[in-house]
Amino acid sequence: MKKKPISKLFLYRYRFIIGYVILGLAFIVLLLTLPLFAQNGLSQAEMDSAASSYFLGKDGILNGDLVDLPYRVLQKFSIMIFGLSAYSVKLPSIIIGLLLGFLLILLLNRWFKSNVSLLSSCLIVLSTPFLFLAGSGTPLIMLVFWPTLLLWLGSKIQGEKRPKPLYSFMFAIALLLSIFTPYMVYFAVFCVVFVLIQPHLRFIVKDLPKLPLSIVILTIVAGFVVLGVSIIHHPDTIMALLFARNFEMQNFFNNISTGFSPLFSWHGTVESVLLSPLISLPNFALALIGLFSTTKGFFASRNSIASILIVFCVIITGFNPDAVVFFILPFSILIAHGVKYLLEKWYGLFPENPYARISALVPLTILFALIIVPGLLHYIYGYRYNPIIADLFNNNVRIIKDNLTDETLLVKDNYEFYKILETRSNIKVINELGGERVGRLAILGSGQEKPAGYTLERIVVSPKRDNSDIIYLYTVTQKEGE
Repeated sequence: MKKKPISKLFLYRYRFIIGYVILGLAFIVLLLTLPLFAQNGLSQAEMDSAASSYFLGKDGILNGDLVDLPYRVLQKFSIMIFGLSAYSVKLPSIIIGLLLGFLLILLLNRWFKSNVSLLSSCLIVLSTPFLFLAGSGTPLIMLVFWPTLLLWLGSKIQGEKRPKPLYSFMFAIALLLSIFTPYMVYFAVFCVVFVLIQPHLRFIVKDLPKLPLSIVILTIVAGFVVLGVSIIHHPDTIMALLFARNFEMQNFFNNISTGFSPLFSWHGTVESVLLSPLISLPNFALALIGLFSTTKGFFASRNSIASILIVFCVIITGFNPDAVVFFILPFSILIAHGVKYLLEKWYGLFPENPYARISALVPLTILFALIIVPGLLHYIYGYRYNPIIADLFNNNVRIIKDNLTDETLLVKDNYEFYKILETRSNIKVINELGGERVGRLAILGSGQEKPAGYTLERIVVSPKRDNSDIIYLYTVTQKEGE
């Protein structure tokens, strides 16, 4: 019986589809279960974000409170539906992280061959910086989401002789929504200028049907008008969108140093919510290979864009150290270039030998497993057990829910955040103790003074090494004769 050639085998013909399905399922399961076993609680930035989102009202929006508006609306609905918890605060980032992961896969598949895009996608969406973004309940993920979406939509427009008007309209809507995320105004202006000066793109825009083109232009203009009205009513909006609140120019280079230090601190841990090192040595080596491999055709759009995005990342990190997370986008492109270079060099050694191509699967599988698996373990155990990192997160919300039912909770810090607890429980939250005494009083925080007229009943502690006394529970002292 004659054997089938390899190209006719089912697994060979559908190898990339099977690979993407396995990657997609692993990615979805990992992100949905991420808050259960990784970052142990909420950071201060996540608590501030939850309070800002939950108390976002119609009046604030109409008066121009539009910074990070799409994310804050999604987070508000998440908390309203599921109540206040670490999972509900992080859920918007998980949802957007799923979309971002698939956008990165689509973008790389658009720019590179299937074998390169599949392997590089595994390295990127299962890496520590990506998992941190998807598991952090702050709008930081939008800083990567919007440019990735715009680049993918732009590739769908640029790569077609007759692009569909729908993609142009989607690009305009994405561009409109992105300008309410800090620093995306710069990116939006860059996109518009690039379209105007690039002959091929300019021809495509001119060749679009008049009605869709008019709608796109009106949408973009309307977005900037709304932004202008917001700035008039909230002058501090311009600082939040272009720089950072309380930004000072003399701190520019210090911010860059602070922002980039966790990325390459392989010798120790930096005190930051970003786990050090955020980028593993093998991934960094691949990105470095990718950077050098792009020097030959640097002025090709796909080659130069990673370098341009790195410069953009450095600039916005000078405004805000947390903006360094934008680095994941150019990092993803450089990783793909590095993988492409390695595969081309290997196949170049044996251009006519199919067995050499097949035998490459074994070392490649081992190589990528040694990069991905240690990276996942570094992320999971680092955020849970590294004392410097773990101390920046707390599980106070879960501890309060497990130990209090109808008590009055006195909080000194983050009052607006804990005030959200009143919507789904009988706990009353106050920020100062008035003259009237309550039956059962719980004070959140360590080292609190004992209030007059109350008796300490018990102390609720956490498993943390430092500041583990979370709640002091008091009852009213009974006077004689009562």
